[in-house]
Amino acid sequence: MCIFYSIAMDHFDIKAKTWDISKDKQVRAKVFADEIIAFLPSNGQWNALEFGCGTGLLSFALKDFMKNITLVDTSEGMIAVLEEKIKQQRITNFKPLHVDLLADKTEIAAVDIIYTLMTLHHIHDLDRAFSVFHDLLNVDGYLCIADLVEEDGTFHKPELNFDGHHGFNKSQLSDRLRAHGFAVVHYSTPHVITKENGKRYPLFLLIAKKLSEKKSEFI
Repeated sequence: MCIFYSIAMDHFDIKAKTWDISKDKQVRAKVFADEIIAFLPSNGQWNALEFGCGTGLLSFALKDFMKNITLVDTSEGMIAVLEEKIKQQRITNFKPLHVDLLADKTEIAAVDIIYTLMTLHHIHDLDRAFSVFHDLLNVDGYLCIADLVEEDGTFHKPELNFDGHHGFNKSQLSDRLRAHGFAVVHYSTPHVITKENGKRYPLFLLIAKKLSEKKSEFI
């Protein structure tokens, strides 16, 4: 099991084959893709990386906006479903990788954009993640984080034994990113997940720009 994730990988492997059935997952991927596209200038030359890609819903919504997309995930089941979707839809600008980006040495080339949807709250070591993202991004590149607004710990079911982050406080997350050489340039809350009991959990989109080659003080 990857030490950076707070739910065992077999949970995601089991869920992989039915992941795309969820209407909400499809809708939120489209919502965040549209907002990313609306914010970033369209030049047709963006090389991107999706961190914690799952079955690639967000990347499929962005595929015509990006030149090339590398999709990484630690779940073998998710990557298997993603590879089948790529094959069926004859996608030519995707490169799926079953890899732990925060622990394994990779030969991934620098990219212009890194984006991640509902993955960051599973990552224990945020400083490690932001350091890796900083190193992978070209100068003036963008980091797009879509995740939970700070919540009361009820989002995940008790049986999952979740021990990650209960969402994120905007100010605290922004400060942490600044310490890693990023400037926050956009923040919005474009989507809400409503649970079976009617409880609502807002999701945010934060876009940060890499300003320099500054190394993190946390390394």
